[in-house]
Amino acid sequence: MSSAMMMMERGMSMPGMTPGMNPQTPMGTPSMMMVPRCTISMEKCAGGMKMVCTCDDEIACGAMQNLCKMLAGGMCSCCCTWNGMMMCQCNLCCANCQCEMTKDGCCITCTSGDKKCCEMLQACCECLSTCMEAGCCCYVCFGNTPVCCGSCS
Repeated sequence: MSSAMMMMERGMSMPGMTPGMNPQTPMGTPSMMMVPRCTISMEKCAGGMKMVCTCDDEIACGAMQNLCKMLAGGMCSCCCTWNGMMMCQCNLCCANCQCEMTKDGCCITCTSGDKKCCEMLQACCECLSTCMEAGCCCYVCFGNTPVCCGSCS
């Protein structure tokens, strides 16, 4: 990755977020946020899917882990973009998502005891993996706030 953090306008550059979520400063300039860059791998697991986000940069890793600690518990979603355009968005609302910290990032496991929900989660995993393998950038969010962005290794 060329940079450990990526600058983006809050709400405006994040496809899929509700319009009007971009708080404006008094001067009328959009607020900005830093999104840690990482390498993301996704795989199917029993009951759903697992995402592993790893950072080479220690500061980006700490930022991502802090965001995950603060926001975990909100709905997990993923959005893949290609050349700035949204290709797909998966809201993992049918899953129980657990976030565990690792040495160099985090592991997010999203599972459901319901057979059909499990099938949907695994289909989302396939879709997101295919997009990343084709060159898309994936944003992993909790409660519509990105905690990291990146592509597959």
